[in-house]
Amino acid sequence: MHEEQLRPEHGPLAGFTVGVTAARRAEELGTLLQRRGATVLHAPALRIVPLADDSELLAATKEIIHQVPDIVVATTAIGFRGWVEAADGWGLGEDLLARLGGVRIMARGPKVKGAVRAAGLTEEWSPSSESMAEVLDRLLEEGVDGLRIAIQLHGEPLPGFVESLRAAGAEVVGVPVYRWMPPEDIGPVDRLLDATVSRGVDALTFTSAPAAASLLSRAEERGLLPEVLAALGHDVLPACVGPVTALPLQGHGIDTVQPERFRLGPLVQLLCQELPGRARSLPIAGHRVEIRGHAVLVDGDLKPVPPAGMALLRSLSRRPGWVVARAELLRVLPGAGRDEHAVETAMARLRTALGAPKLIQTVVKRGYRLALDPAAETKYGDA
Repeated sequence: MHEEQLRPEHGPLAGFTVGVTAARRAEELGTLLQRRGATVLHAPALRIVPLADDSELLAATKEIIHQVPDIVVATTAIGFRGWVEAADGWGLGEDLLARLGGVRIMARGPKVKGAVRAAGLTEEWSPSSESMAEVLDRLLEEGVDGLRIAIQLHGEPLPGFVESLRAAGAEVVGVPVYRWMPPEDIGPVDRLLDATVSRGVDALTFTSAPAAASLLSRAEERGLLPEVLAALGHDVLPACVGPVTALPLQGHGIDTVQPERFRLGPLVQLLCQELPGRARSLPIAGHRVEIRGHAVLVDGDLKPVPPAGMALLRSLSRRPGWVVARAELLRVLPGAGRDEHAVETAMARLRTALGAPKLIQTVVKRGYRLALDPAAETKYGDA
């Protein structure tokens, strides 16, 4: 319904601000969101250690060359390719591929299978579900007692995977491809946290569990964690690319939304459904008015509104058709102080921005109200 009301020139995310916490593929995600009309606030919550500089990956590669595992589990295409390329750069590429050529390789999905074959290797098995849970089930069914298993990690924790294999008697070697570190510049993260607390963003996107954990950790350092969790619990939508990414948030009792397919495209499509679905839509003075994060749709036309105007409009829309006193409106105005004249100034700008002055009525000596259409007013008055 919401997309039909929106004019073709505006995307389904027009008027919404989305925070992006990703380091890797952040530009791709940001572009997908902007194409659909969103304003994007980017704050990489982590940075990736360059492979060529990664002493842990070098040590793990040498260990695998000197003590060949029985099974290698390849989890991501970019990670597997990066590992082989890094080994080449260290002069160990041929030795690594020679060792892996005699090893049972399990690939998590089609993309990983392609990367394995591109390296001149052949996988023994790959699940159609692209699920690490299915890989684990297969290994445990076959029995792993006494086997040495190398797992190509990708900056993501694999909850229960390593523990289950060790409990079943396997020796597990982690190959830490793309390790995460805190960002060198914490400024953007702090600005994103401030925007979350002030409801300056409508959604936060997470594409890795470490990024989610890092953002929450920084909030805790600044003493903002309760406020950030309150925002994510009510007004700011936390959207995760998949269930593993959501774990740090769920650990704090935060419910998240996730697409059925754990990819960036479906994540953006999910936001295109969820955010317009959460927007308040009201029949006012013969118009259809939809209140979004930093803009308003009036009969499908997008009207950007300054923050002070949005604060007033949200306050009026909480009780549509009811009079809201100037003193109450003054309290919601950002940095307005005690002068009720600030409400009149912000209201004048709001009416200009909306382009339809009759949407908001002045009630002399009392305050302001949304000019809710009579049929709707009965319904909202009864509520």
